[in-house]
Amino acid sequence: MPFHEMMVAPIRQELTRHGVRELRTPEEVDHVLGPRAGTAVLAVNSVCGCAAGRMRPAFVIALRNERLPAAVATVFAGQDLEATARAREYLAPYPPSSPSLFLLRDGEVVFALERKDIEHRAPEDIAMDLRAAFDRFCAG
Repeated sequence: MPFHEMMVAPIRQELTRHGVRELRTPEEVDHVLGPRAGTAVLAVNSVCGCAAGRMRPAFVIALRNERLPAAVATVFAGQDLEATARAREYLAPYPPSSPSLFLLRDGEVVFALERKDIEHRAPEDIAMDLRAAFDRFCAG
């Protein structure tokens, strides 16, 4: 069951105040992650401690990179259920994992950091991996 919106609003703002677009409906997910959408990075957000202490700070650091995807977005696992379910269709064969970070190009995952790749690492190290993926897959 989702948490009350008043409780999660500050968590959402940790990303949106940095220009990250929230995808709250399946239609928004399709528009940003679809087959002809170009490059997109997606943060699968959650209320857990490793999202707060590792994923969200790492994502913000990575967004300071010179090369960025055309779209920078997030879905909130456990909150925006339909949008998250649709996003996970694009993320297959990766199992549901939150928090997680994915880089997609034209609807296909080209880089992934699952919870297991996030939960025991420093935000700076996670950001370094994500920046390297931006440099490899995104136009300058």
